[in-house]
Amino acid sequence: MITLQINGETRQIDVDGETPLLWVLRDELKLTGTKFGCGRALCGACTVHVDGDAARSCSVMARDAAGKAVVTIEGVSGEVASAVKNAWIKAQVPQCGYCQPGFVMTAITLLTIDGSQSKDEVLAQITNICRCGTYDAIRVAVGFALDTLKRDSAPPKRSAP
Repeated sequence: MITLQINGETRQIDVDGETPLLWVLRDELKLTGTKFGCGRALCGACTVHVDGDAARSCSVMARDAAGKAVVTIEGVSGEVASAVKNAWIKAQVPQCGYCQPGFVMTAITLLTIDGSQSKDEVLAQITNICRCGTYDAIRVAVGFALDTLKRDSAPPKRSAP
């Protein structure tokens, strides 16, 4: 038995500790928003947050996730997550949509770490792959998310006396 903290809930899972976290999430917990892409931590479709950092769940073993906070696309929340998810919708990013949960989770991590980055700085750190080629829409969405976060964190304007 392995005890995992998934989306804020403690779960006891009867799996071999060498089982990739991806398969625990999808097969055991039925959290299918996390996708299988390449199985080699290259494409990013399986990206989740482990203790706040983006992690490719196909390469994280269940035993290594024990005692850590794991958040999937189904459980991600907060100001940055809302800004990113809304930006993805506004920019109409998904084509087939398969890889998009991984892109969203990666973008949330990068903007949480440093929301003052430029769009180009954020995009340079995203190494996920989209077979449909939605990269232009992803660029737009990252810009929308940054604009929202900067607008929401700006000091209130003072009115004239």
